[in-house]
Amino acid sequence: MRIALAQINPTVGDVKGNVDMMTRAARDAAARGAEVVVFPELSVTGYPPRDLVEKPSFVEASERELERLARETKDLDLSVVCGYVARIQTETGKGMVNNAALIERGEIVFRQSKMLLPNYDVFDEARYFRPAERELLCTLRGQKVALTICEDAWNDRQYWKRRMYHRDPVEELFEQGAQMLICINASPYNMGKRAIRRNIYRAAARRYGKPVVYVNQVGGNDQLVFDGSSFAMNAQGDVIAAASSFEEDLVLSDLAGSTGERKENFADECEAAYEALVLGTRDYIRKCGFRKVLIGLSGGIDSALTAAIAVDAVGKENVTGVGMPGPYSSEHSVTDAREMAEKLGVRFEMVSIKGVYEHFVKELSPLFVGMKEDVTEENLQSRLRGVTLMALSNKTGALVLTTGNKSELAVGYCTLYGDMCGGLAVISDVPKTLVYKLSRVANARNNNAIPENVFIKPPSAELRPDQKDTDSLPPYETLDAILEAYVEQYKSPRDIATMLNVSHSLVEDIVQKVDRNEYKRQQAAPGLRLTSKAFGVGRRMPIAQRFSE
Repeated sequence: MRIALAQINPTVGDVKGNVDMMTRAARDAAARGAEVVVFPELSVTGYPPRDLVEKPSFVEASERELERLARETKDLDLSVVCGYVARIQTETGKGMVNNAALIERGEIVFRQSKMLLPNYDVFDEARYFRPAERELLCTLRGQKVALTICEDAWNDRQYWKRRMYHRDPVEELFEQGAQMLICINASPYNMGKRAIRRNIYRAAARRYGKPVVYVNQVGGNDQLVFDGSSFAMNAQGDVIAAASSFEEDLVLSDLAGSTGERKENFADECEAAYEALVLGTRDYIRKCGFRKVLIGLSGGIDSALTAAIAVDAVGKENVTGVGMPGPYSSEHSVTDAREMAEKLGVRFEMVSIKGVYEHFVKELSPLFVGMKEDVTEENLQSRLRGVTLMALSNKTGALVLTTGNKSELAVGYCTLYGDMCGGLAVISDVPKTLVYKLSRVANARNNNAIPENVFIKPPSAELRPDQKDTDSLPPYETLDAILEAYVEQYKSPRDIATMLNVSHSLVEDIVQKVDRNEYKRQQAAPGLRLTSKAFGVGRRMPIAQRFSE
């Protein structure tokens, strides 16, 4: 059976545009000799549709466009597998399902609902969908096929020490006599995820001794980035076809001959992470209707990385860097920012906040009588920069990209309505130590645009004389290790201190900072997910709470 893996980049809610894209891909697949074309999970609607599922008109559009896809491919000698949102008749419970459909000669000949509905991390499917009570085999080109949707194939008892669900749809389908597994997916990226997926499906292929086809969505939708990385495996678990990571693709595999097209992907996970940020940034800008972006260029490593990602995402002609020196800005910060902008080829503007800052301090001085200078004056500088960027955004229609990293956001080393101003937090899930690694990747792609001085100078917010980040924080190597253990692994302070061989009081201080600054993070711009636990849709902590470890 010659199967085309159609790795597309749908836009959530653009059901007509998505089906137009699918129709073109189906025709391309047929022209290349495919007998079957497989699209991702909810390819008609885009994933995740979230509360759009609650709108009857949205579900009607999903079903209507599925019927149109059937009509548009009626003349093709091609079977089409895709995903869509459907309504079912039921007296109790949810009335919508996450469905897979098989289309042949203009007819929808088979439908299957998803059984295992993930309701953890970034997933909310139990909020919207009714789970299938059972799954049935479908007949595809004379073969009995287990057609499953994403999570349904992630519950192998022989792979996981502790399973999420009691039932295993794949096991049940192979017990019914399935000759192969086709799984359609919308599986978001985080570092290391691509290897995990292949291991899971390799285990399934070897366990049942049958070939496996895995097709994943690609593209950015809000905070989630989908990497694609679709593949087909033979019965021995060997990859015989592989689509590109982080771009649309259409690859063919011949399961009978155990052959297929194989695209080279990013072996280095840092390069993959960088590409994920580029894709997520590009799609957020494009799908939200923007073309141009603004970035505050401070001469530091964070804004440098953000600018490089922006250039790779939307092109240098659509990026403007803004230097905003204040009373404590160093000369090298200004020259580093200017040099980087020149090497990247982006427009660079200078707007000093020094005069405005002095005027504000003067006007506020009667109210501050008897009070010492403190973080108030530091935050005022940051907020003046935020006002400047937002004014330029309003005037030009460009989207402001914030430049704060995960380490800063975790402990609140950022200013509300200041450096947190913007429409997208590009690197908010990138720990500071990873910022430096990704900046090396950026330099390899952008002619060493980030000056070496930016890599070696001590990090500083430059909001008071001779300020350094280490005045308030431990070295980032230590901080990031503590944050990973606490935020991503939920380890206790005592366990973290023992594991990392650091003082318990230091860990407690960092943990308190993380917990205390939840209110800031929930007012931040949406950020792109890169790690296993990002601040955002997948982490839901209360703000007003008193639990302490």
